[in-house]
Amino acid sequence: MDIREIITVTNKFLVEEFEANPEAITPEANMKSTLDLDSLDYIDMVVVIEDNFGFKVNPEEFQAIVTFQDFYNYVATRVQQKELV
Repeated sequence: MDIREIITVTNKFLVEEFEANPEAITPEANMKSTLDLDSLDYIDMVVVIEDNFGFKVNPEEFQAIVTFQDFYNYVATRVQQKELV
């Protein structure tokens, strides 16, 4: 899975699951404020990530994500690690 596929899948579930405005999802945008996430939303996001990409999310790593680009990079790295195993 390359970064374009990750971005497509991610943006699709953000719009569907979190009712995000697709125009507001840009690589440099702040993910938390754009999606108006609270702590329960983060739990939901972890479940959706695990379901869509097949890896366990490390909560400490996930907390470091600020922008959508950070998020895409995190998912891409974890997917690559999974594919190498």
